[in-house]
Amino acid sequence: MRTTTLLTVLLFTFHSLIAQDVEYKKGLIKVDGKDYAKLDVKKQNFGLTKSFEVFNLAGEKIIIAAVATEFESDKSDNSYLFYRLTFLTSNQVGIFKVSSLSQEKSFAKLIGTSGILVNDKTDDGKVKEFIASKGASPSIAVDYTIVHRDKVWPVRLQKDRNIEQNGKIIGSFKPTGTSNSLDHYDFMLPSGVKIASVSFTGGNNAQNFELFTAKDNLKRTVSIPQLEKIIAADVSIDKYQFTLKRIANWLVDNMYL
Repeated sequence: MRTTTLLTVLLFTFHSLIAQDVEYKKGLIKVDGKDYAKLDVKKQNFGLTKSFEVFNLAGEKIIIAAVATEFESDKSDNSYLFYRLTFLTSNQVGIFKVSSLSQEKSFAKLIGTSGILVNDKTDDGKVKEFIASKGASPSIAVDYTIVHRDKVWPVRLQKDRNIEQNGKIIGSFKPTGTSNSLDHYDFMLPSGVKIASVSFTGGNNAQNFELFTAKDNLKRTVSIPQLEKIIAADVSIDKYQFTLKRIANWLVDNMYL
């Protein structure tokens, strides 16, 4: 009898661990053959992406899901998109992966297997568990878009440490200290996003630079010859004004600034 009872318990436990059968058809999500939730799909970007609204069977909107474009996807894997799910009746938000192909079915399966609906309502505890177990923690994508302008005009450094071209501020620079006889500077876009860090020795006659560019995560030694005749730098801009201008020109020529 004990053996039979133990076997029954094990079979029941095994059955409970089997993945739920989720079916999605005509805006209805079914789990194990039973109606679970309704799904409204809104196409965006000419149908390339979609947003979703989830309703319980009584017609109450419980979840809004939209593509989270501010997050950086894996450059070697374009098989998914990040979605932000707002759980309206639980006042919680989570980021989840949804397949970029068959987005509707992928999203429907995500909701159908979530287990968050109890008596037609989202259960706060189960939503927290769902976010913790199935949610993603992606890195925020950094926008390195440069300012649009006419590049035939010369680059100028201003006293406020802004970099200007044809009346437009295209970036800025700032000194970050000196160590081991090397002077260190950062260069930024107008948005404040850092695009480059540079180290050099030799002041306004520096020829070689240790340069790191954030957009492509590259660190290398760059040679930028000094071709101008140095008279005196305008220290109100920077004591290494001429060298910084050469670096700024290099960043512009190479599409970093």
